[in-house]
Amino acid sequence: MNDLPTHHRDNTPALSDCSRSAPLNIFFVITSMPVGGAEVLLCNLIRRLDRKRFSPHLVCLKELGELGNQLAAEAPTWHNQLQSKWDLRILPRLTKIFRDHQAAAVITVGAGDKMFWGRLAARRANVPVICAALHSTGWPDGVGKLNRLLTPWTDAFIAVAEAHGDFLSSFERFPKSKVHVIPNGVDTTRFLPRPEMRRLVRRKLHIPETAPLVGIVAALRPEKNHGLLVRSAVRILTEQPECHFLVIGDGPERPKIEQQIAELGLQHRFHLLGNRHDTPDLLAALDVFSLCSLNEANPVSILEALSTGIPVVSTNVGSIHETVIDGQTGYLVPSEDAVALATRISELLRAPQLAQKLGQNGREHIVHGWSLNSMVGGYETLIERIYSTKQPSHSATRTILSPASSMDSRTLSTSISPSSCSNSQENISPASVSLETAEQRILLPSVVSGTTELRSHA
Repeated sequence: MNDLPTHHRDNTPALSDCSRSAPLNIFFVITSMPVGGAEVLLCNLIRRLDRKRFSPHLVCLKELGELGNQLAAEAPTWHNQLQSKWDLRILPRLTKIFRDHQAAAVITVGAGDKMFWGRLAARRANVPVICAALHSTGWPDGVGKLNRLLTPWTDAFIAVAEAHGDFLSSFERFPKSKVHVIPNGVDTTRFLPRPEMRRLVRRKLHIPETAPLVGIVAALRPEKNHGLLVRSAVRILTEQPECHFLVIGDGPERPKIEQQIAELGLQHRFHLLGNRHDTPDLLAALDVFSLCSLNEANPVSILEALSTGIPVVSTNVGSIHETVIDGQTGYLVPSEDAVALATRISELLRAPQLAQKLGQNGREHIVHGWSLNSMVGGYETLIERIYSTKQPSHSATRTILSPASSMDSRTLSTSISPSSCSNSQENISPASVSLETAEQRILLPSVVSGTTELRSHA
């Protein structure tokens, strides 16, 4: 496996534990925490951060969600901070949370509202480290005009793979110096090959023990494009008539997917299992894993499948080629090509020894470059490095935005209105906002929370 590309690693030493007396308070801002790829990654990150150095906090703009409810017993959490689409009081709410708990770092997860309000409140609360982590190359993580305005106040934009980092700097036009690649990672001790699951899972799901099994793990959302696998299944079944298909995940597209399955007469071959807590067992039972997404960055489900030793056939989108290495850990096919997808899956089902070899290669690749420990270490190093650059002069050089500190030498201004929010995720109020560095001024809507007046004039 020496011919597989290796991922660049930042070996800069982290700050010593003895350099400060208390852990840094780290705030992660996200919309909600249902079961999904980015949410699972954040959940694992929060749980694995070194508690001697970091104290993680979770802020959900809306409901906590299933994973958020789990984390509530392990870390401080806040939810329902955004009461409505045009709720401007979110700014003083978030600012107060960050100030009251002496936030050392704020990391927004995903684009849209949380990326905008989280970073703006962090700046207003004088938070030393402000980062934005993005997990996709398009919807739902497209970055709109309002979020770009806060680029000068953002210390780091976190990409999840090398190609994703290139996308953030070339397409999203973030400064290369601020784009940091921290590859997604999975727990390779939890997702590992277990041959006994082939028989146990099939028996539990009432599938013949000798039946080939193909699976997909993805939220049932439009961009995951489950219909491509459904269409491909018709071709696969002409060659592998005993094959069954597992669909793990839930979401708004479920009725549409069920309808597609019924129209093609595949009800007895597809098993829609919803969200599961036994995903490692289910993956270990597969012969082939597939992902059909229209856009991705570095999907965690592929990392989990490869870590389990299962070969992957996926559409060639985003950064997937960094983990699904064509002919070595699986196969890549063009987006929306049902024939190519069916052909490659059938090829692996016909050749179990080849499938096993690709799965072994995949496991080795993930263990050496995409583990959960590597991901957590990347976040820890990045936070501490940026934080250390803000000490000891941070308190003397950064001021709360009343009036605002200078952003940079440019003059940035915008008017928040429905027409200016070109990205559908930018649900910001149609009130006036102006960020002008030449006059060191920030004008925000007059929103009063207690005694806090947000309108500030230089």
